[in-house]
Amino acid sequence: MPASERPQEAAGKAQRQPDGEGAKAERPGAGNGLDTGFEMTRALPASLLYRHCDPRDLPFDLCSELPDAPVELGQERAAEAIRFAMRMRRPGYNVFALGGAGTGRHSLVERLLRERAAREATPPDWCYVNNFDDPQKPHCLSLPPGRGEQLAAAMKRLVEELRASLPAAFERDEYRARREVIDHQFKQQSDEAFGAVQQRAESRDITLLRTPTGLAMAPKRDGKVVTPEVFEALPQEEREAIQREIETIQGELETVMRQVPQWEREHRDAIRELNRDTTGYAVGHLIGELRAGYQEFPAVLEYLDAVERDIKENVDDFLPQPPAQAEMPSSPVPAGMAAAIEDARFRRYQVNVVVDNGGQQGAPVIYEDNPTLQTLVGRVEHLARFGALLTDFNLLSPGALHRANGGYLVLDAAKLLTGNFGWASLKRALSAGEIRIESLEQLLSMVSTVSLEAQPIPLDVKVILLGSPTLYYLLAAHDEEFAELFKIAADFDDRIERSSDMTLLYARLVATMTRRHKLRCFDNAAVARVIEYASRLSGDADRLSTSMRAIADLLQEADQLAADTSKEIVGAGEVQGAIDAQFRRGDRVYRRLQEEIGRGNIRVRTSGEVVGQINGLSVLTLGTIMFGNPSRITAQVRLGRGEVVDIEREVALGGPLHSKGVLILSGFLGGRFGGSRPLSLNASLVFEQSYGGIDGDSASAAELFALLSALAEVPIKQCFAVTGSVDQHGQIQAIGGVNEKIEGFFDVCRLTGLDGHQGVIIPAANVKHLMLRHDVVAAAAEGRFAIRPIDTVDQGLELLTGLPAGVPDGDGTYPEGTINRRIATRLDGFAAKAAALLRDGAARGSLP
Repeated sequence: MPASERPQEAAGKAQRQPDGEGAKAERPGAGNGLDTGFEMTRALPASLLYRHCDPRDLPFDLCSELPDAPVELGQERAAEAIRFAMRMRRPGYNVFALGGAGTGRHSLVERLLRERAAREATPPDWCYVNNFDDPQKPHCLSLPPGRGEQLAAAMKRLVEELRASLPAAFERDEYRARREVIDHQFKQQSDEAFGAVQQRAESRDITLLRTPTGLAMAPKRDGKVVTPEVFEALPQEEREAIQREIETIQGELETVMRQVPQWEREHRDAIRELNRDTTGYAVGHLIGELRAGYQEFPAVLEYLDAVERDIKENVDDFLPQPPAQAEMPSSPVPAGMAAAIEDARFRRYQVNVVVDNGGQQGAPVIYEDNPTLQTLVGRVEHLARFGALLTDFNLLSPGALHRANGGYLVLDAAKLLTGNFGWASLKRALSAGEIRIESLEQLLSMVSTVSLEAQPIPLDVKVILLGSPTLYYLLAAHDEEFAELFKIAADFDDRIERSSDMTLLYARLVATMTRRHKLRCFDNAAVARVIEYASRLSGDADRLSTSMRAIADLLQEADQLAADTSKEIVGAGEVQGAIDAQFRRGDRVYRRLQEEIGRGNIRVRTSGEVVGQINGLSVLTLGTIMFGNPSRITAQVRLGRGEVVDIEREVALGGPLHSKGVLILSGFLGGRFGGSRPLSLNASLVFEQSYGGIDGDSASAAELFALLSALAEVPIKQCFAVTGSVDQHGQIQAIGGVNEKIEGFFDVCRLTGLDGHQGVIIPAANVKHLMLRHDVVAAAAEGRFAIRPIDTVDQGLELLTGLPAGVPDGDGTYPEGTINRRIATRLDGFAAKAAALLRDGAARGSLP
């Protein structure tokens, strides 16, 4: 059997009454002193094969008359856990919502979160601004909701106003006058120093000449410069005297030249101080207006102080740039590139608002459908400029943790674990209590280029993971940090009790879904059919499925069928049509198997008697479709050493649960027949014409009946199919998929012809689970097909063979003519032959 075919609960109801009449039931069983409501081995009445929901018991005509259903319908336990986690604002109290797919986890979680979030305070805005001392480490600012965008807009206006006001300030007459005074002072100082040197040189008949390479000195006579020819014609002593004078003047000139850089620095400092004063006058009142609006935010004031200092230091960026003097003609700069260069000078004054909660009412509720490292903690983007990748604080992009900060973040656990470092980044952020934006390259140390190290943002978020129970248990067992970070488990149930009160609530759920999906109105008969379908989905007539996805799909498809026939009201016919269409869309394999059985290619008998052969039942699941499939199980026995060979296991086609079931058969044989004799037999069991894997123990009862038939050499009626597991004491136990198994064998019998003898033998504990198709119920009511419950192996043997099973007397001897007596006699014969062979082998000096 498939691994998913696990036994369902044994407890529940067996008596069927309409929902509105307070159905009662007792636990089925034989010999347990309880009233089962039916007789073992007798064909069940049609009233026990399907639990109807009578539309007359529903207090409405149209579902539009009903109010909406409670948010947590059937999920009170999970809702209680989620509400507690929302109130618990301490580290680690995040939530893992575990449940089956389609149980409404996401919708319930979102509705509960939004209800709570609407009453909570709106979290602050978060911005990144330039760190003027170290641009690689941007600072973060926290501001009340909406103030982040205001600051960004204010800084943008500031830059625009400064780009206009600062050039104007430097064009004023006052600035020019002060600049001229500074320039004049520098020029005067330089002229006086050089003039003094020139006067001393003139007094010594030395003149200073300006040449393309600088200053030069030459002797003069009678006010004229002495030519080199005349100088060489002078006496030696006079030439040497002139040379000494030139060297003296040269020393004085060098002294003055050494002072020129200092004078230039003083000149630049004076100009810079003048520019600061002028800039401060133009910037001061604008920055002051900004400071006035953020007096209660010290971090913003500190940032504005840094902005003012930087503007004063880099005022030239705001002034018209002189055209570059190029020695050689060059290609013109494209207009787009020129604009980019122009804008790049002022990017450092922008404010990058990574979280804007200005339009948020209450705490945010964020669902991230692609949880990876970058989508959770953000990323550092880059711009391509002049063949290089550049970045700055403006290119810091937020992640889901930023958007959910101060509120709630919902994630799909499976996507998170398979996402690109998503699980590791989430755990790191939750453990540290902060969001640190870093690229994947930084995380893996794959790049050596300089990148940004943005200041982390404090994290205050409640994370809700949605996942399967299997995933939850695996994380709890293998991830040491999981228990510290996700202390709350919200366990979603896959079914609820089918009581009269819950039936009415389920009807309200149908009404809620029709309004939510904007569907046509359903009448009470259609709602009753939906409730019956929900019971079938749960695999239990006394339960209702909480698979909201399946119910929503059914409602929408039924609505479409009503639209196809221009009906304004959806009736039971449209609901049944949608159910039939769902199965038909996926039943190709099922119909092919039925066809092969009908044509005899797959051998399944529904009449006659065969020794050691029985019809077993399995369930196949293909996508969303489950269907039953009859299989022929055969058994062979022979002299041996007490082994029951599972051929499926021997060829690695049998799963562990199936193998366990076969081993239980050995335990049953040993317990019943091995007390007074050795089990000197070998037996083999196999699913004939089975070419795939088999698992589950729901065929163990059928395998035991086939084995006992082979041992007793008593034929089994092939008009029956059997399902059920068995324990070592011969008790028949509940299994899963009982409805699909019965319907699968019924369809085979219908192919070969229903003769009134065919039927299915099921565990008595499964009677409460029956929600069979209407055609099966109708055939049972007409006596053409039967479902017979059993509670023990002996009851099944008597049904299948028509012979009494037999009860042992005080000596453990079974009466003559019973099946158990025939089995005991056959085993005695095997034991005697084994003993004889042993004696013969010992006599010949060898063992067999």
